[in-house]
Amino acid sequence: MAVIRFDPFRDIDRLAEQVLGATSGSTRVPRFMPMDVYRDGDHFVLRVDLPGVDPDSIDVNVDNGMLSIRAERSGPEGEGLDWILSERSTGTYLRQLTLGEGVDTDGIAAGYEAGVLTVTIPVAEKARPRRIQVSAGGGGTAIPTTAEEV
Repeated sequence: MAVIRFDPFRDIDRLAEQVLGATSGSTRVPRFMPMDVYRDGDHFVLRVDLPGVDPDSIDVNVDNGMLSIRAERSGPEGEGLDWILSERSTGTYLRQLTLGEGVDTDGIAAGYEAGVLTVTIPVAEKARPRRIQVSAGGGGTAIPTTAEEV
């Protein structure tokens, strides 16, 4: 009796090889950068995993409401290297997010610590929730409901 192994990701890897022209997971095909986004009070926080990335290679830009995060991870190079296994991808990573109109792009800040890039995006003053005072008493104007009242 033959044992058949089922790998649900084999077809995805084959598709990646065909589209990208390289073996998936090799040093030539960087995978995407995992990211968490949450709101904390009056600002949004993005936390992006970038382990092994040189902080000088990280570039965070805002242009026309588009936030771009670019980073590069390089590996050891040399003619004398004899690779036994290569699972850590190297290359350039790029992630782009469209920002809404309710953020303050001038106040964006970024920091990198322990392989995690943290980007803080403040909510614009005009987009912050505010309480509206309700006045009580007369002085209201009735809205006409028929043509005769107008």
